[in-house]
Amino acid sequence: MKIPYNNIQIIIELPDDIANQLQLQPANFSRRILELIVADNYRQGRIGAAEVRRMLNFSSRWETYEFLKREKAYLPYTEDDLEQDVQSIRNFLAKE
Repeated sequence: MKIPYNNIQIIIELPDDIANQLQLQPANFSRRILELIVADNYRQGRIGAAEVRRMLNFSSRWETYEFLKREKAYLPYTEDDLEQDVQSIRNFLAKE
């Protein structure tokens, strides 16, 4: 079953002098806002790399990973996560 994809339009109003100062082109501005929204949702764990790729129409997963790196969009990795990974490695090595 295919779910229909709805386009959403968001209007952002900026004073002309600020828009000129930022040298914003409408097409670039729209894309940049989408990128910021996507990166933020990835950071929060709401979407995965596959959704990022699809939403931004990247041609490869490597392009997706480059984008995420550039945006410093890393998934949270806590000390508890590290401890669990270390314990998993120890358990694996103990079995050999």
